[in-house]
Amino acid sequence: MGIIGWVIIGALAGWIASLITGNDKKMGAGMNILVGVIGGLIGGLVMNLIGGYGITGFNLWSLLVATVGAIILLLLANAVRKRSN
Repeated sequence: MGIIGWVIIGALAGWIASLITGNDKKMGAGMNILVGVIGGLIGGLVMNLIGGYGITGFNLWSLLVATVGAIILLLLANAVRKRSN
C-alpha cells in the first residue's frame, strides 16, 4: 500500500476513532491522519501479537485494524491528559 493509501486509511481510521473516543471536536484533519497512521502501526502490532494479520492493503480489514489501533492510542492519550490535570 502506498503513501496515498496510508493517508486515506489513516484519515478514516483517525476520524472514526475520534468519534468513538469523544475527541472529534479537538482534532482536525491533519491530526486525524496522524492518529490513524500511528493507529495502523499499533493495530498491526497488536494483531501480530495475538496471531492475526495486521494491515493487508487497501481494504476493510486494514481500516478496522487501523481504527482499533487509533482507539487504543486516543484512549491512552486521554488517560495521560486526565492524569496530568
